[in-house]
Amino acid sequence: MGKQQQKKNVADKVRKTKTSTEIKNNPFEVKINKKKFDILGRKTKHDVGLPGVSRSKAINKRKNTLLKEYQQKGKANKFIDRRFGEYDTKMAPEDKILQRFSLERQRTLEKKDIYNLNEDEELTHYGQSLAEMEKLNDIVDSDSDSEEKGLLSAELTASHFGGGGGLLRKKSPGEKEDGGTQKAKSRQELIEELIIKSKQEKRERQTQKEESQVLTEKLDQDWKSIQGLLSHKGSKAQSQDQPEKPKLDDYDMMVRELGFEMKAQPSEKLKSQEELAREERERLQKLEADRLRRMRGDLDLGPKKKAVHFSADDLNDGFILDKEDKKMLAYQDGKWSVEEEEEKEGETDEEAEECEEEEGGDDDGDDDGDDDDGDDSGDDEDEDDSEEDAHSDLESEQGSVEEEEEEEEKEEKELDQDEEELASASAPCPLSEEERKAQQEVAKAELPYTFKAPESTEELKSMLLGHSPEKQRLILDRTLKSNHPSLGVGNKLKLQKMFGFLLEYMGDLASSKPPELNTVNILIPQLYGLSQLFPAAACRAMQTLLSDSAHDIDEAVEVTGRAAFPGLDVLIYLKITALLFPTSDFRHPVTTPAFLCISQALTKCPVTSLQEVTCGLVLCCLALEYVALSQRVCPEVINFLLGVLHLAVPDQTNLGYSVVSPFKQVSRFSELLVLSSPEAPEGWSRKALPLSAAQGLPLHSHLERDHYRLSLLDTCLDLVKKYAVLYKDTPSFFHIFKPIRAALEHLPWKTYPPTLQECHREVLETLPETPAEQLPLVFEKKKPIPLKLLTPKIVQVLDYGKKRGNTKEQREQERLKHKYKKEFKGALREIRKDTRFLAQEKLSDVMRRDSERKRKVKELLGSLSTQEGEWKSLKKMKRK
Repeated sequence: MGKQQQKKNVADKVRKTKTSTEIKNNPFEVKINKKKFDILGRKTKHDVGLPGVSRSKAINKRKNTLLKEYQQKGKANKFIDRRFGEYDTKMAPEDKILQRFSLERQRTLEKKDIYNLNEDEELTHYGQSLAEMEKLNDIVDSDSDSEEKGLLSAELTASHFGGGGGLLRKKSPGEKEDGGTQKAKSRQELIEELIIKSKQEKRERQTQKEESQVLTEKLDQDWKSIQGLLSHKGSKAQSQDQPEKPKLDDYDMMVRELGFEMKAQPSEKLKSQEELAREERERLQKLEADRLRRMRGDLDLGPKKKAVHFSADDLNDGFILDKEDKKMLAYQDGKWSVEEEEEKEGETDEEAEECEEEEGGDDDGDDDGDDDDGDDSGDDEDEDDSEEDAHSDLESEQGSVEEEEEEEEKEEKELDQDEEELASASAPCPLSEEERKAQQEVAKAELPYTFKAPESTEELKSMLLGHSPEKQRLILDRTLKSNHPSLGVGNKLKLQKMFGFLLEYMGDLASSKPPELNTVNILIPQLYGLSQLFPAAACRAMQTLLSDSAHDIDEAVEVTGRAAFPGLDVLIYLKITALLFPTSDFRHPVTTPAFLCISQALTKCPVTSLQEVTCGLVLCCLALEYVALSQRVCPEVINFLLGVLHLAVPDQTNLGYSVVSPFKQVSRFSELLVLSSPEAPEGWSRKALPLSAAQGLPLHSHLERDHYRLSLLDTCLDLVKKYAVLYKDTPSFFHIFKPIRAALEHLPWKTYPPTLQECHREVLETLPETPAEQLPLVFEKKKPIPLKLLTPKIVQVLDYGKKRGNTKEQREQERLKHKYKKEFKGALREIRKDTRFLAQEKLSDVMRRDSERKRKVKELLGSLSTQEGEWKSLKKMKRK
């Protein structure tokens, strides 16, 4: 092993000692790569040479191309004609000029007119706009100017700017022959001729201008004389020959009408619920303060608004020139009396407004008192004339003249009459002690305008009892407005409790004898408003009442084995539930327990009296409201209606149907609705069952009982008909109403009144005799799903280990993607190399300049030190 290692080290040393010439001459060291074609930007691997030669070639190539471009960047030491098409021999000169002009215009528009979107391009000729030249607006010069502005005659130019040589120039031999013996004119004579000539031209121009003006006036007069002939209308025959104008169609008429329609005006801002509640509470508080003031008999209202004085010239159009803050000037005993008059006027206004308010408060009663007030006010007119005279129209009449004194007197008389009327309206209205007491009694009888939210049911009762239903509704309405949740922190909790108190109060009204159902009906809108404000609290309160009712029924059944029907208060609660909450939901936290309570009462409460039949029918009516939208089948209701019909069947053998709890097939109450006398139907008339009948009715005679039985049967048949219409589309419609139809056939309907017989016949027509033909239930016919075929999927594989597409297009797309990625990577690589090369060149350039600067600085410092040494040596030599 040692010998082999030594041989290897020796071989390495020998190889290192070889010269480059030996390596280049060795053909085995040369690397040769073949290439088919050149690709720009791709790193070539087909160079020929030694290892590392390709890198030096790339560096040399960058030095010859990229480095030269970098060094020549920003230099302009050559004159290169860069005009468009200059070196294109195929283009004609005209095309070159046209293209250059368009490119120049394009550059101008891009730089200067980038934001002038609608500005037209202005064309020029010799620096002048073509648009201005086409207008041909030549300015007419004055008479003193020459005919051509800016142009001088040859003689004038020669005389003034030629130094006088033109006037004294020698004539040619030809001129002498033509002139004969004519003597040459002097310079003075020529100047005089020139002046005469210019004056003559000026006179001719003036004459020509006057003639043109005369002709223009004559032409205008001639035109006026024939203008009437041109505007003369033709004869009727000519007018008839002319075609009539087409009439406007509906569309044109509509367009013209829309043009004259009024445009929409901006409306006022919609106020939020909080703003409306705040304004309503402020209004109620103001009214309550006014009521308390009238109840106390207090007339001190404080400062009121002054009566507005109307001038005789006032048009009553609402126009106000200035504010009425000017003080009226008046004297009394040589002193100003402005403040005293203002105080008197304020007192007069206050008393007048008090009288108006008292008259408004006594509208229900004392009409005679109002007449007396008017008489008193009429007696005091003369006393206030002196005060009202201060309102004379002085300011508007200060600039009048003496000629208008009579008109002013008439106006003053009219003004005095108006002032007397104002004085009568604003005169004080003193009240007697009796009138004051009457006013206090009326104010006490009025309802307060603000109420505090009750803290318990007793407070609510004390607040509402003793008032009519309408006043109770008004009290609740004012309580809600005075204690709106947005007006206070604790108002929300108070109103939530108030919902439960109001429910209990309605239950007490329904339980009273006689029940006050009208009051309950009037108070329901206020209950609905509370439920909309606080739905969660309303849900909890209603759930509590319904759960208590269901618990009472269950407890009674467990203890005694039977339970009584719910009272009228529970029926009212069930009705309110249907009004406040949705009944069509599949499951609801309030309506679902309420519907279960109805079903529980119809199933577990036995029927032993007419009152209990009435309660059961009321529950059936409520159940109809609950299922009217959802069309949910309620078997408890159908069973109860069947039991009610069974109570009216006299012969209860061979019925063909059976009844279940709470009814019995045969018992002492099984003939509860059978008529006791055949004469009962004669005096019966159809009437709606009163809801108060659920608490019992005073039926003293057998005839009254029979009439009530007929009313119960009529209500039962009406409910059967409504439920039949509701469930007619149900698949089991025939089986649901089959027992009811059998019970209807066993009724003694011939002994009933004609109205009841007609209702019986309609119900039988509604119920089917035979079940409807229905197809048996079968599976839906569908096309059989074929089994999955196990045919192999053949994919052409070109390059193993790589995923390729199935089709030719997909393979071509994959190939292009791969080629794009490869080219993109190669371009990035070349850009990085170019950047690195430029950075190195920049760095070497900086280092070279720095070294040169250091060298020069060093040379300067050396020369300075040499000079300093020489200077010091010279100084020493001088000293010696």
